[in-house]
Amino acid sequence: MIRDEEVYQIGVITRTHGIRGEVAMSFTDDVWDRAEADYLVLRIEGILVPFFMEEYRFRSNTVALIKFQDYDSADAARELCGCEVYFPHALTPERSEDEEYTWRYFTGFRIVDALGGELGTIDHVDDSTANVLFAVGDRLIPAAEDFIQRVDHRERTLYMHLPDGLLEL
Repeated sequence: MIRDEEVYQIGVITRTHGIRGEVAMSFTDDVWDRAEADYLVLRIEGILVPFFMEEYRFRSNTVALIKFQDYDSADAARELCGCEVYFPHALTPERSEDEEYTWRYFTGFRIVDALGGELGTIDHVDDSTANVLFAVGDRLIPAAEDFIQRVDHRERTLYMHLPDGLLEL
Protein backbone atom coordinates (compact mmCIF):
# COMPACT_ATOMS: atom_id res chain seq x y z
CA MET A 1 0.00 0.00 0.00
CA ILE A 2 1.36 3.42 -0.95
CA ARG A 3 1.37 5.92 1.92
CA ASP A 4 0.97 9.72 1.68
CA GLU A 5 4.47 10.39 3.00
CA GLU A 6 5.99 8.29 0.18
CA VAL A 7 4.67 10.58 -2.57
CA TYR A 8 4.16 14.24 -3.38
CA GLN A 9 1.54 15.86 -5.58
CA ILE A 10 2.62 16.92 -9.05
CA GLY A 11 -0.70 17.54 -10.78
CA VAL A 12 -4.33 16.73 -11.42
CA ILE A 13 -6.20 14.97 -14.23
CA THR A 14 -8.39 17.69 -15.74
CA ARG A 15 -10.26 16.04 -18.63
CA THR A 16 -10.27 13.35 -21.28
CA HIS A 17 -8.61 13.93 -24.63
CA GLY A 18 -9.87 12.24 -27.76
CA ILE A 19 -11.44 8.79 -27.97
CA ARG A 20 -8.43 6.52 -27.29
CA GLY A 21 -8.49 6.95 -23.50
CA GLU A 22 -5.97 9.76 -23.16
CA VAL A 23 -6.31 12.26 -20.32
CA ALA A 24 -4.98 15.77 -19.87
CA MET A 25 -2.92 16.32 -16.74
CA SER A 26 -2.22 19.81 -15.45
CA PHE A 27 1.14 19.54 -13.69
CA THR A 28 3.47 21.61 -11.54
CA ASP A 29 6.49 19.29 -11.83
CA ASP A 30 7.61 17.21 -14.83
CA VAL A 31 9.65 14.86 -12.63
CA TRP A 32 8.19 11.72 -14.24
CA ASP A 33 9.80 12.76 -17.54
CA ARG A 34 13.20 13.49 -15.98
CA ALA A 35 13.10 10.22 -14.01
CA GLU A 36 11.87 8.24 -17.02
CA ALA A 37 9.21 6.69 -14.76
CA ASP A 38 6.87 3.94 -15.90
CA TYR A 39 4.00 4.95 -13.65
CA LEU A 40 2.31 7.77 -11.78
CA VAL A 41 0.24 7.49 -8.60
CA LEU A 42 -3.38 8.66 -8.60
CA ARG A 43 -5.63 9.14 -5.60
CA ILE A 44 -8.77 7.10 -6.32
CA GLU A 45 -11.49 7.32 -3.66
CA GLY A 46 -8.88 8.26 -1.06
CA ILE A 47 -6.46 5.43 -1.95
CA LEU A 48 -3.12 5.96 -3.70
CA VAL A 49 -2.95 3.67 -6.73
CA PRO A 50 -0.13 3.25 -9.29
CA PHE A 51 -1.14 3.75 -12.93
CA PHE A 52 1.27 2.58 -15.63
CA MET A 53 1.72 4.85 -18.63
CA GLU A 54 1.67 3.56 -22.19
CA GLU A 55 2.72 6.92 -23.56
CA TYR A 56 2.62 10.63 -22.89
CA ARG A 57 3.38 13.87 -24.66
CA PHE A 58 3.60 17.45 -23.58
CA ARG A 59 0.88 19.78 -24.78
CA SER A 60 2.44 22.83 -23.08
CA ASN A 61 4.82 23.52 -20.23
CA THR A 62 2.01 22.81 -17.72
CA VAL A 63 -0.18 20.22 -19.50
CA ALA A 64 0.63 16.68 -20.63
CA LEU A 65 -1.54 14.18 -22.45
CA ILE A 66 -1.20 10.71 -20.94
CA LYS A 67 -2.43 7.29 -22.03
CA PHE A 68 -2.61 4.83 -19.13
CA GLN A 69 -2.61 1.05 -19.59
CA ASP A 70 -6.07 -0.56 -19.72
CA TYR A 71 -7.83 2.77 -20.37
CA ASP A 72 -8.72 2.52 -24.03
CA SER A 73 -11.76 4.77 -24.41
CA ALA A 74 -12.91 8.21 -23.39
CA ASP A 75 -15.63 6.62 -21.23
CA ALA A 76 -13.09 4.55 -19.29
CA ALA A 77 -10.70 7.50 -18.90
CA ARG A 78 -13.50 9.80 -17.71
CA GLU A 79 -13.44 8.17 -14.25
CA LEU A 80 -9.89 9.54 -13.78
CA CYS A 81 -10.93 13.17 -14.26
CA GLY A 82 -10.41 15.21 -11.12
CA CYS A 83 -7.93 12.74 -9.62
CA GLU A 84 -4.83 14.17 -7.98
CA VAL A 85 -1.56 12.87 -9.44
CA TYR A 86 1.46 12.04 -7.28
CA PHE A 87 5.06 10.94 -7.78
CA PRO A 88 7.07 8.69 -5.43
CA HIS A 89 9.90 10.35 -3.54
CA ALA A 90 11.94 7.16 -4.02
CA LEU A 91 11.95 7.60 -7.82
CA THR A 92 12.82 11.30 -7.75
CA PRO A 93 16.19 11.78 -9.42
CA GLU A 94 18.99 13.50 -7.53
CA ARG A 95 19.08 17.21 -8.24
CA SER A 96 21.92 19.66 -8.15
CA GLU A 97 21.96 22.37 -5.49
CA ASP A 98 20.96 25.10 -7.96
CA GLU A 99 17.97 23.19 -9.35
CA GLU A 100 14.52 24.39 -8.31
CA TYR A 101 11.87 22.30 -6.55
CA THR A 102 8.13 22.69 -6.28
CA TRP A 103 6.95 23.31 -2.71
CA ARG A 104 4.87 20.13 -2.87
CA TYR A 105 8.05 18.12 -3.25
CA PHE A 106 8.63 18.69 0.48
CA THR A 107 5.46 16.86 1.57
CA GLY A 108 6.59 14.17 4.00
CA PHE A 109 9.78 16.02 5.00
CA ARG A 110 10.46 16.66 8.68
CA ILE A 111 10.96 20.27 9.79
CA VAL A 112 13.62 21.05 12.36
CA ASP A 113 13.72 24.66 13.56
CA ALA A 114 16.96 26.19 14.87
CA LEU A 115 15.21 27.37 18.05
CA GLY A 116 12.10 25.19 18.38
CA GLY A 117 13.70 21.84 17.52
CA GLU A 118 11.74 19.19 15.62
CA LEU A 119 8.30 20.51 14.65
CA GLY A 120 6.95 17.43 12.87
CA THR A 121 6.33 16.21 9.36
CA ILE A 122 4.83 18.25 6.53
CA ASP A 123 1.36 16.75 6.00
CA HIS A 124 0.55 18.83 2.96
CA VAL A 125 1.41 22.08 1.24
CA ASP A 126 -1.17 24.85 0.87
CA ASP A 127 -0.22 26.71 -2.30
CA SER A 128 -3.69 28.11 -2.97
CA THR A 129 -2.48 31.65 -2.22
CA ALA A 130 0.69 33.64 -2.91
CA ASN A 131 1.88 32.79 0.61
CA VAL A 132 2.66 29.08 0.47
CA LEU A 133 2.31 27.24 3.80
CA PHE A 134 3.54 23.91 5.14
CA ALA A 135 0.86 22.15 7.20
CA VAL A 136 2.54 20.37 10.11
CA GLY A 137 -0.12 18.91 12.39
CA ASP A 138 -2.29 21.86 13.40
CA ARG A 139 0.46 24.40 12.59
CA LEU A 140 0.87 26.40 9.40
CA ILE A 141 4.48 27.32 8.69
CA PRO A 142 5.46 29.75 5.93
CA ALA A 143 7.31 28.05 3.08
CA ALA A 144 9.82 30.83 2.51
CA GLU A 145 13.29 30.27 1.10
CA ASP A 146 14.64 32.88 3.55
CA PHE A 147 13.66 30.62 6.47
CA ILE A 148 15.29 27.45 5.07
CA GLN A 149 18.86 26.96 6.21
CA ARG A 150 19.52 23.54 4.72
CA VAL A 151 17.74 20.67 2.96
CA ASP A 152 18.75 17.08 3.64
CA HIS A 153 17.18 15.14 0.76
CA ARG A 154 18.47 11.77 1.92
CA GLU A 155 16.98 12.16 5.42
CA ARG A 156 14.00 14.13 4.05
CA THR A 157 14.51 16.96 6.52
CA LEU A 158 14.19 20.74 6.20
CA TYR A 159 16.34 22.71 8.61
CA MET A 160 14.73 26.09 9.16
CA HIS A 161 15.29 29.22 11.21
CA LEU A 162 11.82 30.64 11.84
CA PRO A 163 11.34 34.20 13.13
CA ASP A 164 11.03 34.61 16.89
CA GLY A 165 7.42 34.28 18.03
CA LEU A 166 6.12 32.64 14.84
CA LEU A 167 5.46 29.31 16.53
CA GLU A 168 3.38 30.98 19.23
CA LEU A 169 0.84 32.38 16.75
